[in-house]
Amino acid sequence: MNEIFKALSDPTRRQILRLLRSDDLPAGEIASRFDASWPTISHHLGVLKDANLVLVERQAQSLIYSLNATVLQEALAELMGWFGKEQDHAD
Repeated sequence: MNEIFKALSDPTRRQILRLLRSDDLPAGEIASRFDASWPTISHHLGVLKDANLVLVERQAQSLIYSLNATVLQEALAELMGWFGKEQDHAD
């Protein structure tokens, strides 16, 4: 789970996830939305992929990225659990 939260800690990666909420996008389209070099965006996409936050499918010459909503839901549930009511423990 730490890998997921580390991936989510970067604002560029969070913006990529926001882009993918509405539609699957090829890597080049994602990169064109940022004022950063291709290697930088490629690195961010790799971190998101390694954290299983995005899925990647090859279509001809393109890599198509999509949001892995299941993993995001699990991360949100984990995060919400941190703030849940703690049970009293008798010593």
